[in-house]
Amino acid sequence: MGQLTLAAAGGAILLFPIAHARAQEATQDAAPESASATEAAPAPLQYEVKVNAPGDLDELLEKNLDLERFRGNPRMDREQLRRLVRATPEEAKNLIATAGYYTPVVTVRVDTTGAKPVVIVDVDPGQPATIDKVELELRGFDPTPPLAASEPYDTEALKRSWALKTGSVFRQSDWEAAKRALLREVVQTRYPRAQLVDTQAVVDPETHKVSLLVVLDSGPELRFGELRIEGLKRYDASIIRNLDKIRPGEYYSESALQSFQARLQDTGYFASVEVSADMSSILSEQIEAGQESQQADAAGAAPDAKPANRGPAPLLPLVVRVTENKQQNVSAGLGFSTNTGNRAQLNYDNLNVWGTRFKSAITMETKKQAAHANFYFPTTERGYNDSAGASFERSDISNEITAVTTISAKRNWGGTNLERSLTFEFLSEDKTVVGLEQTRSKSLPLTYAITKRSLDSLLFPTKGYVINAQVGGALLPVLTDERFVRVAGKAVYYRPLGEKGELIVRGEMGALGSKEKRGVPAVYLFRAGGDQSVRGYAYQELGVKEGDATVGGRYMLTGSAEYQYWFKPKWAIAAFYDAGNAADTVKAAMTPKSGYGLGGRYKSPVGPINVDVAYGHAVHAYRLHFSLGFTF
Repeated sequence: MGQLTLAAAGGAILLFPIAHARAQEATQDAAPESASATEAAPAPLQYEVKVNAPGDLDELLEKNLDLERFRGNPRMDREQLRRLVRATPEEAKNLIATAGYYTPVVTVRVDTTGAKPVVIVDVDPGQPATIDKVELELRGFDPTPPLAASEPYDTEALKRSWALKTGSVFRQSDWEAAKRALLREVVQTRYPRAQLVDTQAVVDPETHKVSLLVVLDSGPELRFGELRIEGLKRYDASIIRNLDKIRPGEYYSESALQSFQARLQDTGYFASVEVSADMSSILSEQIEAGQESQQADAAGAAPDAKPANRGPAPLLPLVVRVTENKQQNVSAGLGFSTNTGNRAQLNYDNLNVWGTRFKSAITMETKKQAAHANFYFPTTERGYNDSAGASFERSDISNEITAVTTISAKRNWGGTNLERSLTFEFLSEDKTVVGLEQTRSKSLPLTYAITKRSLDSLLFPTKGYVINAQVGGALLPVLTDERFVRVAGKAVYYRPLGEKGELIVRGEMGALGSKEKRGVPAVYLFRAGGDQSVRGYAYQELGVKEGDATVGGRYMLTGSAEYQYWFKPKWAIAAFYDAGNAADTVKAAMTPKSGYGLGGRYKSPVGPINVDVAYGHAVHAYRLHFSLGFTF
């Protein structure tokens, strides 16, 4: 037997062209013939198909054989079935070859002893073909003159990343995937015009060995040029320029383009954003070079004359195309929370108020009512996001009624993986505890916060962690009734367990230091309980008892462990155990109240929806909890 060669330029593969043509002819022959319109159509022939093949080959054949495709066809008869049966061995061999078996023995027989004919396909795949030799030829990858001092491309690392190693079974799908991965790794950085100029898979059916050849040409090394903005009419160009971290002369990078685009989309100024590198400059350069070459030929240049060194490839202009959002937007919504009850909300946004983005909202809930208005300044060149605003919030939680007016200024910086903020605010609070006298306090705290994220997905995380830490307080006797220092932290850890299981562990802690607790705003004290805390208890039900109310304490410690089992891609069941408390002493805070129960999970377009039924051990009662997501 001879060798079989699978080859095509540019990475396209033609597998067994002769056999494929035969299979196509057999398929065409097997297509049911049209019946005369004047004759009554006979009842279609019903039959079953049984495939006996090891491993995943049975599934491969069941999904792709014409025998299965034409089952139930209204014009199927015995003659059509005989044609399909005759064509099946060759068709099956072609399909099995894609899985790496090139010398299979396929027999097809029809069992007519039952009520329906049963077509039985028996497969002995034989010995699989394994990869014996891999030759990767990488052309180009030289720094563009006069940039010879540039860091050379690590071609050895590129070769090591090749997925199909010697000794592994050769499969058509793996072969195609390996070529795509190799090309994708190159075009995503420095060489976006790279291409596969030749690929071959030579199969020797006698030795069951495969030799692979891949020739990849890098094309020119490309770098970014100046920024060009299109579509901006209403808003200042600094909104875009200040978010551009790409500097002229830097290597082309697809991930850099995507990151820039994500930052622009997050601003809220644009309905659509497209960030790309303008490749037309490279095409123009090639056209000009071709024209000069033709002119040189016409002038009678020597055949062996080399073209003049044209220097480095032109820089790629960085193009940002945007469609602006409308300047003003009004929206309203209704909702329900098992923490704070029914909700109605009215929002008003204006994207250009004194050069800032203005956002405001009025929220009315059963246990909480709030209004806020904030001005967000465009991101600075150093990456700072500054904002200022005011808010009012009234809440009635566990018989503690608070009304807080806040004026604040905030600076936020960093990215999604590491985010930091500094908040300076003035609070004036009126507090009424049922059964006790009303108190009033004011405070001028400064708070630093940092959040570290390492997740496989922000919307549906299954692996990684999130950690948030805060430290701050009101240390000066200026507009402050009681000086204090406060630290708090929380963390969530995700870990897969098996193919369908997931473990989620979370914890939260806090501590307050002050001479007196009276005078410290309630928002800086600690309480626990509710959907995102200790389930089985009402929202902020765990704290310090004062009269008929529960108020915040100096210390808080909570923890939770949850197991989720995803029995369908979007549906899961969960079992959990929560524990925690808030108190005025460390000892009391470390005496936990526990809750445990079962729940359901659904992956919605906006994040995981959680519905839980939890039993609060300390209150001897069941409670329903509903929440959306958890990561912060």
